[in-house]
Amino acid sequence: MNTSTDKVILENLMARLKQETSSEHDRMEVLMQQAGVFESKENYAQFTLSQYYFQKDVEHLYLDPKVQQLIPDLDVRGRSEAALQDLKDLNVEPQQQLIATEMIKFPESLGWIYVSEGSTLGAAFLFKEAQAKFGFNAEFAARNLAAYPEGRAVVWKRFKQTLDEANFTEQEKNEVIKGALNGFNRFGTLLEDLKNLK
Repeated sequence: MNTSTDKVILENLMARLKQETSSEHDRMEVLMQQAGVFESKENYAQFTLSQYYFQKDVEHLYLDPKVQQLIPDLDVRGRSEAALQDLKDLNVEPQQQLIATEMIKFPESLGWIYVSEGSTLGAAFLFKEAQAKFGFNAEFAARNLAAYPEGRAVVWKRFKQTLDEANFTEQEKNEVIKGALNGFNRFGTLLEDLKNLK
């Protein structure tokens, strides 16, 4: 790889996000395996609860006018309502929790949204598992794992393009990456505490 290619990769925000959060991706996979999400409906319900809380954190960030201006299709991206409906199907009522992103500002907020949007790709596998193991689907107990109407890849590609074309400064890019690492940390904490979530 030559120096100019290195420079492009360093300047490309999505490439940096992928590179600098790769160990967190791996950690999430390990935590998911340890959680045994599909070993029982109870485990799956607890996982759905973690999804709900994380989505509430992320959707709080949608209220920021700067986020709304940069990502105009936020209305198709939120999944907390779908997760809440799934929890009702599973007879689980979430208890009120503080929003973890209360103090998060733009552009760090975009890192959290990156974690959420990236998870929709992995959710394709989880959705198939929920169907195979429990018979759940996009109308019952697995709504939050279902694909966007336009398809996962299309919406993800649009999000990636939006971030890469935003012309962030180096400092702003660093803030986005910091947000992504904090977002992964939050979801990891939820997974680690899955059995105790209320």
